[in-house]
Amino acid sequence: MFFVDVLETEGLGNRSYLAGGARAAVVVDPPRDIDRVIAAAARRGVRIAAVAETHVHNDYVTGGLELARLTGARYLVPAGAGVAYDRVAVADGDVEPVDEVLELRAVATPGHTPHHTSYVLEEAGRAVAVFTGGSLLIGGVGRPDLVEPRLTEELARAQHASAHRLAERLDDEVPVLPTHGFGSFCSSSPAGGARSTIGAEKAANPALLQDVDSFVAGLLAGLDDVPAYYAHMAPANTEGPAPVDLTEPRRADADEIAGRLAAGEWVVDLRSRVAFAAGHVAGSFNFEVDGQLATYLAWMIPWGKPVTLLAHSAEDVARAQRELARVGIDRPAAAAVGSPADWVQDGTRPASFRRAAFAELAAARRAGEDVVVVDVRRAAERADGWIEGSVHIPVHEIHRRLHEVPPGTVWVHCAGGMRAAVAASVLDAAGREVVAVDDGFAAAEAAGLALVAPSDDRAA
Repeated sequence: MFFVDVLETEGLGNRSYLAGGARAAVVVDPPRDIDRVIAAAARRGVRIAAVAETHVHNDYVTGGLELARLTGARYLVPAGAGVAYDRVAVADGDVEPVDEVLELRAVATPGHTPHHTSYVLEEAGRAVAVFTGGSLLIGGVGRPDLVEPRLTEELARAQHASAHRLAERLDDEVPVLPTHGFGSFCSSSPAGGARSTIGAEKAANPALLQDVDSFVAGLLAGLDDVPAYYAHMAPANTEGPAPVDLTEPRRADADEIAGRLAAGEWVVDLRSRVAFAAGHVAGSFNFEVDGQLATYLAWMIPWGKPVTLLAHSAEDVARAQRELARVGIDRPAAAAVGSPADWVQDGTRPASFRRAAFAELAAARRAGEDVVVVDVRRAAERADGWIEGSVHIPVHEIHRRLHEVPPGTVWVHCAGGMRAAVAASVLDAAGREVVAVDDGFAAAEAAGLALVAPSDDRAA
């Protein structure tokens, strides 16, 4: 009997897989923190015989090269990927033994990248699972615009063909096991669920229901923003990532924290947005450790700028360090644990700002207060409707567009509160009076705020 274990990387919206039999297994698209993979194999009591990449990743640093080195596994990488290290170059139809009657069969599925390869797990010659990487996802496909703008339409058409190739050659009951699509920005649309099969995708996936022209038009029209840090991932994965270092960062005292802020470095407070608003080191930024820390911090920080982490506990620092290493932010410059009272210099008080709900924003507007509303959702979200008179600056652009925020008290909102807290911390660090709206956007209309619908003729 075979097994497939799912290794979730929730902050990035990705999954890796450990699949095998009684003695040996293959790892598909491993994360950079490979200790999780090794531990999973140890729990199963299996040897890692092969490590397989579906493509050169754009959204995270792979642990595949180091995992193969440490375990002696064969490292399978699509032949079309021009990497700078030794590997087993995999072509369409190649078969890799895994364990006794288990084999891994490569299927060329270009579209997410030109060299993308899916892998069919076969038991005694029968397909029992397909690892689809960024090809056929649950309810969609991987986005085709991450390689080269001139190739986007060509790759979108290839995605359609690749999805059909998988659907035509595999039985309906075969589980579909993608890497992307669980909140990942590598997905062209939100994931439709946690599990799927070829048959379920035939019944619901636009790539398998629409003709190629309709599919491509819809796919290209729906593409959203690309996190800026993606530009650094493929080069790192092509050159060969260095082993990850998760040893504890050096501790910083209040004077060092102040000095790093004065030098223009980033000091990131990992505590909850509630705690941060109540009191924080002036000039620090709030990225909750329980939020999409790696995605948004890596998206916003100038690449290579030193970062110091502040947290309630050493455990939270370690969690953040692990998440950041997955996207190439390898070593925090320093860290501190405790509370703002421990992090501010003698004679200095922690800074703070207000939190509010949409009902309080509506009341402030009715009272005639000098209110500036900043919407930090992405363009695709705002397209469904926005608060009349609001200024639109997506959260990942707020630090570069502070000059566009009109004078007055800034009420900043997103869809739920997490991104609003990030933006509020950036505005607060810039010296603006800010109120973070910690509320679901659905409450805006109920609070009496006038909304502009996409069909309205009024400008955004």
